[in-house]
Amino acid sequence: MIQPGQKLDTSVNFHALLGGEKTPCTLGELLKRRTILSVYMKNNTSACDVQTAQLAAATEEFSGMGWDIIAVSKDTCNSHKKYAEKQGIAYTLVSDPDYNLTRAADALVEKSMYGKKFLGPLRCAILVEADGTVLGVIEKINAKAHVEELKDLIAEVG
Repeated sequence: MIQPGQKLDTSVNFHALLGGEKTPCTLGELLKRRTILSVYMKNNTSACDVQTAQLAAATEEFSGMGWDIIAVSKDTCNSHKKYAEKQGIAYTLVSDPDYNLTRAADALVEKSMYGKKFLGPLRCAILVEADGTVLGVIEKINAKAHVEELKDLIAEVG
């Protein structure tokens, strides 16, 4: 897992849902100010829905504190568009099917389901400066307390 003080590769390419449209971009193009980078597995799954709904409810509050939100999953931009409408999401959703951004954050881990092992994203949050410098990390978030965990970490980093 990437650590505070390290820099994310801001040249990583992916597609993001911007203004309701699939848009090719880099992380550097999205980082305009301090940003919460929230990594989750998949749209329309119970814990991920809780995680993203928590962020959706607090988007304006975080914005008022000077923070943008970018959520990353392997879902397509088309899936993200439907998901954003369903969940009331106003923050940026990134499509990372090849885990390029997840790998850049060193957040790709071995998982196991029904005895089968596979690689998948660690449910985590990374606080990032506009230049890509990592300010803080929550390695294993609690989906139900995601916003409180983020507020505590933001208070710590100042």
